[in-house]
Amino acid sequence: MAENTSKAWRNQVIYSVYVRNHTAEGTFEAVRRDLARIKALGADIIWFLPVHPIGEKGHKGTLGCPYAIRDYRAVNPEYGTLDDFKRLVDDIHAHGMKCIIDVVYNHTSPDSWLAQHHPEWFYHKPDGSFGNRIGDWSDVIDLDYSQPGLWEYQIETLKYWASIVDGFRCDVAPLVPIAFWRRARGEVEAVRPGCFWLAESVEPAFLVENRARGMIGHSDSELYQAFDACYDYDIFPQYQMYLKGEIPLCTYTESINRQEYTYPDNYVKLRFLENHDQSRAAFVIPDEKSLANWTAFLFFQKGITLVYGGQEASCTHLPSLFDRDPVDWKSGRDLSPLMQRLTAMKRDALFADSRYFVQALPRGIARAEHTADGARMVGVFSLRGEASLVAVNVPDGVYENLAGDGTVEVHGGKIACSGEPVIIRVCEP
Repeated sequence: MAENTSKAWRNQVIYSVYVRNHTAEGTFEAVRRDLARIKALGADIIWFLPVHPIGEKGHKGTLGCPYAIRDYRAVNPEYGTLDDFKRLVDDIHAHGMKCIIDVVYNHTSPDSWLAQHHPEWFYHKPDGSFGNRIGDWSDVIDLDYSQPGLWEYQIETLKYWASIVDGFRCDVAPLVPIAFWRRARGEVEAVRPGCFWLAESVEPAFLVENRARGMIGHSDSELYQAFDACYDYDIFPQYQMYLKGEIPLCTYTESINRQEYTYPDNYVKLRFLENHDQSRAAFVIPDEKSLANWTAFLFFQKGITLVYGGQEASCTHLPSLFDRDPVDWKSGRDLSPLMQRLTAMKRDALFADSRYFVQALPRGIARAEHTADGARMVGVFSLRGEASLVAVNVPDGVYENLAGDGTVEVHGGKIACSGEPVIIRVCEP
């Protein structure tokens, strides 16, 4: 684990923005006009998908993928100018939020500035041509981190952006040497003390497959040497299999509990139901009650919470990475009021430093607890939206429901769950 990673990151909420499709205009300025709403939702950090120019050679779709970067040290003119971006970041800070940007250091577009000026810094196929080692990433070519000059250039680039933004989300971080990330973190700290580092760690099958092919493939445990937070892709397959009915709920909850003893005490997981690479939560969880429960469980989980722009509107359509495909903000139920309650709840210090445990109960109920210093946060989540009588092992009484309006009663150590999420805070002598 990064030695100076604070557990307080677990109280935070990240809001992810794809500038091209966040608004009808698709510009930095249009996002800037939406900052007050994003702040009111409860966001602490705004993460921008890559803001750099996109390669034209071999590009996908009509406009290309933002992860096929042509120039690490410029901004995409489609979005505006560098001054526009700086103004946006300044306004993010004025709203009391932080800003992080995507770092895509495993590969570039085939027509990138680096490919033109430093072809020796790239992976080459046996015939000497550029190439990549992930077959369906046809619009990119891989970098070669055995080249010391590449390290210098990439770290200088990070230091440049760290003078503007507050941190980085690092794309497919496991495919880049951990020694590079450790050095980069140390050098960037001199420019941006407290810089936040988020690793897009990968699913187990992808990791094992890449290792079998002789590629670098760092586990989450290795990445925590340099990063403050990792994705929870280590258990995402279990989440997906449970939704498909392929495994029982207990198999998923047991995978969550394993994280408590697998990782260091100050581990931070990025908790998400959706992101720009995965189906929308409202698409895979169409029932409104179920979606409300999964959303409440998302915020309740131990870790930093991710909201992908449009998730609060229950969008079912995942915007294309390669085309103009704006978010339809009126497509579904507005979850903003629920998320606002949940972000307020997440500020509680108990979520930063606790013993965390999740248990699967009949009828698709997940009961979860954060416990520390005589206080408990108890959550009851009906993941199938069904009513049930649930034992909660707390003193009888009437409690405020932090996940909804009004109160809930505990009688005989049980709660009558109506199918809506219930979260209560209990202080015991």
